[in-house]
Amino acid sequence: MLFYLLLVFQANANAQIDPAHCRYPLGMEDGRIQDHAITASSQWYETTGPQYARLNREEGDGAWCPAGLLQPSDTQYLQVDLGQLTFLTVVGTQGRYARNSGKEFARMYRLNYSHDGQLWRSWKNRLGNKTMEANDNAYVSVIKDLHPPIISRYVRLIPVTKMPTTVCMRLELYGCPWHDGLTSYSSPEGQLMMPPGYPIASLNDSTYDGAHERRKLSGGLGQLTDGVIGQDDFLVTRQYHVWPGYDYVGWRNGSLGSGYVEMEFVFDKQRNFTSMKVHSNNMFYRGVKIFSSVSCSFKPRLIATWEAEPVEFRTVLDDRNPSARYVTVPLGRRNAKALRCRFHFADVWMMFSEISFQSADTVIPTQITPVVTSPWPMEESSMPTTHKTVTNPSAKDQPDDGNTPILIGCLVTIILLLVVIIFLILWCQYVCKVLEKAPRRILEEEVTVRLSSSSDTIILQTPPVPPRVSQMDHPYERVFLLDPQYQDPAGLRNKLPELSRSAETSACGGGYAEPDVTQCTPHQCFQSSVPHYAETDIVSLQGVTGSNMYAVPALTVDSLTRKDISVAEFPRHRLLFREKLGEGQFGEVHLCEAEGLPEFLGEGAPLPDRDGRPVLVAVKQLRADATNNARNDFLKEIKIMSRLNDPNIIQLLCVCVSSDPLCMVTEYMDNGDLNMFLSQREMESTLTHANNIPAVSLSDLLHMSVQISSGMRYLASLNFVHRDLATRNCLLDRRLTIKIADFGMSRNLYSSDYYRIQGRAVLPIRWMAWESILLGKFTTASDVWAFGVTLWEIFTLCKEQPYSLLSDEQVIENTGEFFRNQGRQIFLFAPLLCPPSLFELMMRCWDRDIADRPTFEGLYQALRPHVVQ
Repeated sequence: MLFYLLLVFQANANAQIDPAHCRYPLGMEDGRIQDHAITASSQWYETTGPQYARLNREEGDGAWCPAGLLQPSDTQYLQVDLGQLTFLTVVGTQGRYARNSGKEFARMYRLNYSHDGQLWRSWKNRLGNKTMEANDNAYVSVIKDLHPPIISRYVRLIPVTKMPTTVCMRLELYGCPWHDGLTSYSSPEGQLMMPPGYPIASLNDSTYDGAHERRKLSGGLGQLTDGVIGQDDFLVTRQYHVWPGYDYVGWRNGSLGSGYVEMEFVFDKQRNFTSMKVHSNNMFYRGVKIFSSVSCSFKPRLIATWEAEPVEFRTVLDDRNPSARYVTVPLGRRNAKALRCRFHFADVWMMFSEISFQSADTVIPTQITPVVTSPWPMEESSMPTTHKTVTNPSAKDQPDDGNTPILIGCLVTIILLLVVIIFLILWCQYVCKVLEKAPRRILEEEVTVRLSSSSDTIILQTPPVPPRVSQMDHPYERVFLLDPQYQDPAGLRNKLPELSRSAETSACGGGYAEPDVTQCTPHQCFQSSVPHYAETDIVSLQGVTGSNMYAVPALTVDSLTRKDISVAEFPRHRLLFREKLGEGQFGEVHLCEAEGLPEFLGEGAPLPDRDGRPVLVAVKQLRADATNNARNDFLKEIKIMSRLNDPNIIQLLCVCVSSDPLCMVTEYMDNGDLNMFLSQREMESTLTHANNIPAVSLSDLLHMSVQISSGMRYLASLNFVHRDLATRNCLLDRRLTIKIADFGMSRNLYSSDYYRIQGRAVLPIRWMAWESILLGKFTTASDVWAFGVTLWEIFTLCKEQPYSLLSDEQVIENTGEFFRNQGRQIFLFAPLLCPPSLFELMMRCWDRDIADRPTFEGLYQALRPHVVQ
């Protein structure tokens, strides 16, 4: 049984790969990839052989150099054997520097890859280009993201030149092991969807690298294994300059001559399959649903026939929630090297964006014979010993009692179970004692060298490092395991007992008390000796739509009525629904068009110039089944919003409260939220201009930063505390004017930015100050901390989540290090696009001592001079 548990644990460890996190050096620089695994088509000298093609290394003559002048028609290559199938996401190159004596480098290169070293494929980006820009000098590292990533064991870099020249290269590859083991899948070709009134959606597998014959894809991998998860609306894509429907592969019911889509999957070796995960669209009101059922057959070997008994699975169809989702199909630990699955239609269309498999590394025979009288055809090490019983030759002389083997088997099983249980109990007691005595393990090495790119190309240069951030000698990142107590957030109540001893001298940094948060006076910071966790005070402070609600000191709502609302009642029938932006426990947020709103509000209304088009607005709506407390909270939120009047704060325009459901109507910007806007753009350059790529300039980013600081300065002047400042809560119009909003929490798109506590409250812990997480204390100073993280988001172009390589529990542990202030806390790294003076300003926002953080007035005055008027 313990053996089985270990296999289950191993199977669960093989999760879906995220390209944004799968960015680890694979071993060229640090030597894990050994010399014999690096070969080349030729070399100029022995001292410029392929073994010297290691990034940032200067052995030999400093790089790999192919023989002679490289001609435009040449195909010289540097080949690396990674030793196993690898999910490759990033390539880094350098020229030959050779301690300032070299000057050779490659300006461009192509990339070929292979699973087996025999069949080679050429990489091309999502727009079909095979050539990548490389270096323009001999010493600076250039990092290139692979969009799409590739799955391979062998990689070849082929330098490209437009004229005869000498070329030398150094190299590092980045990615992570491909535990999935899938080497190819075959499927029908994706199809066109031409719905009336909507854009044409091309649902083909555009990055497939196998054969295309007779509308059938075979022998390759593509979008179903690139780690990109399609969105709820299949017409909305995560890439720029691609067509609607790009993220999905889809088929129409009836077009294939059957009621199902048949796909075949081939793997690198025999595996015991535990489950298959299929990410499927479910936009049912557009005729798209997850599959109704699936039937999977198995082959133990490629030359064998399909086994007679397939695995059948029927899904539970959902006609209420149109969100895309993963469907997990249990595969019953069947042993195979190939699978054939038939996905049956539930509606007109079926669309997949990702398919992954979970399996145990150790192959266990599907059919196991309990009694063996002849040698087993497999190696004994591949069988669990609990299933092997060798018959004694003398047994024929003993009485034949049919019940004896059954009784013995039951007794042995019971004894084994008792042994395992006793072992687990003793082990748990030992671990608990060790944890009580040993100091808490911390993240001893800080993350400083990062490969999260704000564009496809990064110039790796060492930025000024603040005093508190130390650099690691190793070029890769490490995250240590955490104390198991951190798996339970409630453990934080007792995790930091020293808080109660030093809180009076360190935690009372000023700010404004929340309506529901324990008051903090100079003489008494706590009402008990044990610090309270933030959940106890946040549950009641979140808005009825699940969104954040501004915290205002001394605001009472005992007798809120319609006369307390200073905005006008808007005719409900003039609100035309466009899409649902998000939802919470008692309400929803909708994007609507408001007919005649400019005339209704009159002159001076804070509305963008729509050129005669309907005005877009965000409508928060209270559900009809909401409680009386929720209704009061909704009216409280209206009263708070009606007090806000600033060009950089979202404004309440009107309400619909004369009848149910209660609604509030606020501004909404054409460009949506800042996070989505920046993540779809690159930094302005000649390359973006030449290719018409959406871009922003450094001046644009500074202008955005100043506007956010101005809006927060206004809130601070009213003693308002936002508590959820982030780019997802900043809306942007066509003129790059920013309005700070508050309904990011309700949107499914950003659900991963929030940490759920005991199934109730959700907290944006990656943006929260240490005192907010550990003490439940929210002040203007904690908003300043969040502003620093928001600046970091802006100058990374929102390409990565803050502390992306730390789990939520590790982020919480890191806040404990901020409290202890022993130099072990981990800070966010300096963005490549960020001027050093601006990063110093971010670091001041993350000061451990609340009183030492800058004010929003000071931040505004510090940022304003950098913006060109």
